[in-house]
Amino acid sequence: MALALEDRLAVTELIALHGHLVDAGALERLFEVFTADVVYDLSDFGQGELTGLAAIKEAALALGAGNPVAHHVTNVVVEEVTDDRVHARSKGLAVMADGSCGSVTYEDTVVRVGAEWRISHRRVLARKLPLNGLGQD
Repeated sequence: MALALEDRLAVTELIALHGHLVDAGALERLFEVFTADVVYDLSDFGQGELTGLAAIKEAALALGAGNPVAHHVTNVVVEEVTDDRVHARSKGLAVMADGSCGSVTYEDTVVRVGAEWRISHRRVLARKLPLNGLGQD
């Protein structure tokens, strides 16, 4: 069965909501985006995995002024896995206070929780090489 258009839109908006909440400092509202036991994988940045909403909030507060001032998300692709679980891949752009920018790929497992969707696992991959290194021998 194909994922309903309404669910596709809900998942896409969920992914976008993350940036709005974090940029606004509304970390107490992370439950609107993530499951309570979310795994937030920052291994590609050498920081391992954060488990749970409190760990994400603590990490953001510890980073303080080192956080981006703006998170932008684009190129969202949603693939149905089961009726209550999807895989979503998107591109993230972060703008820092000094104007520098960075790019990541978000790999999300999104699950249905009651009538809502929430991210239960997010892997953040750093984008470091054009074409993922292809042709750069």
